[in-house]
This record gives sequence, C-alpha cells and structure tokens, in this order.
Amino acid sequence: MTVRDSYDAVIVGGGHNGLVAAAYLARAGQTVLLLERLAATGGAAVSTRPFAGVDARLSRYSYLVSLLPRKIVRDLGLDFAVRKRTVSSYTPAVRDGRPTGLLVGGDRTRDSFAALTGSDREYEAWQRFYAMTGRVAERVFPTLTQPLPARDALRERIDDTDAWRTLFEEPIGVAVEQYFADDLVRGVVLTDALIGTFADAHDPSLLQNRCFLYHVIGGGTGDWDVPVGGMGALTDALAGAARTAGARIRTGHEAVRIDTDGTRAEVTVRTEDGEHTVGARRVLVNASPQALAALLGDEPPEPPEGAQLKVNMLLTRLPRLRDRSVDPREAFAGTFHIAEGYGQLAAAHRDAAAGRLPAAPPSEIYCHSLTDPSILGPDLAARGYQTLTLFGLHTPARLFAADNEGARAALLRATLAELDAHLEEPVADCLALDADGEPCIEAKTPLDLERDLRLPGGHIFHRDLAFPYATEATGRWGVETAHPNVLLCGAGAVRGGGVSGVPGHNAAMAALGR
Repeated sequence: MTVRDSYDAVIVGGGHNGLVAAAYLARAGQTVLLLERLAATGGAAVSTRPFAGVDARLSRYSYLVSLLPRKIVRDLGLDFAVRKRTVSSYTPAVRDGRPTGLLVGGDRTRDSFAALTGSDREYEAWQRFYAMTGRVAERVFPTLTQPLPARDALRERIDDTDAWRTLFEEPIGVAVEQYFADDLVRGVVLTDALIGTFADAHDPSLLQNRCFLYHVIGGGTGDWDVPVGGMGALTDALAGAARTAGARIRTGHEAVRIDTDGTRAEVTVRTEDGEHTVGARRVLVNASPQALAALLGDEPPEPPEGAQLKVNMLLTRLPRLRDRSVDPREAFAGTFHIAEGYGQLAAAHRDAAAGRLPAAPPSEIYCHSLTDPSILGPDLAARGYQTLTLFGLHTPARLFAADNEGARAALLRATLAELDAHLEEPVADCLALDADGEPCIEAKTPLDLERDLRLPGGHIFHRDLAFPYATEATGRWGVETAHPNVLLCGAGAVRGGGVSGVPGHNAAMAALGR
C-alpha cells in the first residue's frame, strides 16, 4: 500500500460513521487512514443507479434522515441539506365499504381524523401523545453527542414521570392502547416501534420501546426528512470533508485482523496485492460487533436478526387511489402505511414468529422524487417519472434461510397485493422499464443485506438498539471496547442505528480524550 507505516488512527470501514470519525480526527490534526473493503465508501448510506440504462439515482438502502445532528453538519462544514416532506403520513382504509384514509400533516389533519373516526377524540389524543414525545425529544436528542448520561440523570433531565414510564419502563403497547381507541390510529403510532425491529407491542424486553424512542427524538422533533440528492449526497460530502482535512481513504482495502496491546495496534489489510500491515495508536471500527470480535479474535456476541424487506421502484407515474379524497402526490409524499393497523401488525408478528411469511405483510412507502426531483435525470423528471421506496416489517431473516429467492418473490407479491388493494390500478402497471425491458423494481431481504453489506443477520442497526444512557457495560461515550485503544464507531455502539453520524462523532471524541 502506498500509505504511511503508522497513523494516529486507523478507521476500519467507510460507512457514514467511519467517515464522520475520520473527518473529526483529521480536523483535530491527527494522521488518519480509513480502510474500506468495497470499491466506494458510504456503506448502507449510498445512492446508486440500480436499473440498467436508467438515469435515476436512488437511496438504495437507508433513505430518510432524522437522527443526524445539525452540529455534525456544522462542525464538518458539510454541503448537505434535507427537505421537509409536505405530508407526514397517509394510511388508506375501508370504512362501511367505502375507501377512505387518514392524512396526517398540514391543515387537513383534524378533519381527516374526524372523517375516519367520527369525532375529534383520536385527534386530541394524538396531539397529547405527540406533545409528550416532543418534550422528551427536546431533552434527549441533545445528549446524543455528549458523554452518556446515567439513567437517573436522563430521567431527571426528562422531568416527566408519565413520559419516563411510557417510553422507558412499560411496553409501548400499554400507552398506545390507553391513548387511542381506533385500530388504524393505534397501528400508525406503533409502526415507529417496529422499523427494522421484530417485536410485539407488549414485548417485555422493551425492544420495541427502544426502537420507538429513536424514531421520535430525531432533531428534537421526530421529523424524518428527505436527503437532497439522495443518501449518497451525505456520504460524498463526508468523504470530501475527511479528505480535505487530510485523512487518507483507501477503498478496496479490507482489514482482516487487529492486534493490540492496549497502547499500540497493528491492522492487517488485504488488497489485490496481498496482505500488508499498518500501525496505529488507536483503531476505530465502523462495522458490526460481530465483525469487531472477528477482527480481534474475541468471543462474538449473540448474532442479531434483521427483519425487513427493502424495495426500490421507478414508476412512469404515480398510481391512482381508490380513496378519491386525497391526491396521490399527497398520499405518497409522506409515509404511506399498508396493512399496518394495530391488529394487522400483531397478526403479522404472530405469523412470522411461527415461521410463516405474514399473510398480509405490513409495509410503508414514500416517494423521494416528490420532495427532491434532483435524483431523477432531466428527461425522466420532465416525463413525470417518480420513485417509490417500500420498507416491509415483520420479515425476520429466519423466513428466508431455506430459500431466499423463493421467499423474496413470494413476499414481494404479497406485499404489492396489499398495496394494490388500495389502488385503482396495479402498481405493476406503473413500473418503468430498464434498458433491457425489465421492470424497474428490486427487493432486498435481510439475507441480501448481509451478503451485500455484511450487516449481521441483515440487521439494519447491527444489533438491538439500546436506551441512550450508561450501564455497567458502557464506557463514557458508549463506543468503548475491552481494548483501551480500540473503539466501536458503527451502528452497534450505544446510541447507534439510523443515519446519524453519532457513533462516529462519539468515537472521535473518545479518541481525542474529550
């Protein structure tokens, strides 16, 4: 390798968190080498053109931004922006044999609740519930880029006994059922507890609560925004910031071993030319806890299990809806919930827990190009083409183990059938064709994500999320390992998960002794 023999910091993995860490350390005057095994940096936060001969640059894996602190964007001088979605969500329904739906966001929200449920009760409960989560978000989100607070300190900071009990002590299903009476409304609320998380509303482990918390605190508001230019715009900006600050980035370089005595480390790197060794004062690992253990020769943690289906589509037009009260451009601009009633979510979880593909797979969809048409080439945009991103729930990796391709195809058919039930035309009739005449649609199961990105078990958070406070097993920043000069800066760190850059920031702060 045409690199130095030794660095202040070697970063293993060029996902967004590794790039954040590289930029912070290089800006602090450290010598930094970042190693990425793939041909490009970005990890799961990338934009690609997945369809042959089609000028549409999609956020292929991760796709919305909420947890990225503006502090990181400012500190690193990133040329990166997000846009608000005009609608928060739309959920189609059938009441009394009539197609209808719930539109959340903007001036029509109260009227939409009343039209769906027959009164203002659910809307007023919605306002109370999300006022509570909003207060928690304002207090908790700023702590994500600070040393981990103790549990009691975080509880005191929140200063709301009911909110603490609801989010941190009892299953979120209890609050959902206490606040809301309508099954559809309950389901819309619960979905934030199930993104990439296989759990029931009343799971005693509170895994669903941890997922819910991270989905409602982002930016201190809980808003989920659209990355302008696609998710790759963020990681491109981060790579540029790291290089500008002096970090060296080497793609096609795979770290295969870390040896450390606690003060100095050696990283064995595999390239096309063979294996090489580079020294470092410390190593930051932007990979899963499983990968970290393998690199160090340590005992691996329990393997995690991902539980989602990711589908990318390009359409020649948005499909027409059976609910004529809402324009498709409104319905698909926010999160379009499919088969996500409270009872439907519970049934899908029971199916999957029993080893069956859900009979009515729950999913949510949104259209990036409505908010940010820049991801489409000028010709596609002029012709009215649109993207659709679908994220399916309650599809654990175990369901694909015997036949990944067959299960993927069956699940995709069932998922699109649930969507089609609310459309006046099948979504397949709206799919664009690529240069080979094939429909512009791709689906990724947990096993596909494990193969493509080495996400363990296809788990998008690398492992189950943790509450954002210190325990006996955490260090000062939540990135520490059993080795003093090896830090975990990936999504598996405490306060990891999502596109946030928080583990990268916190690992850099720990490395700098702050």
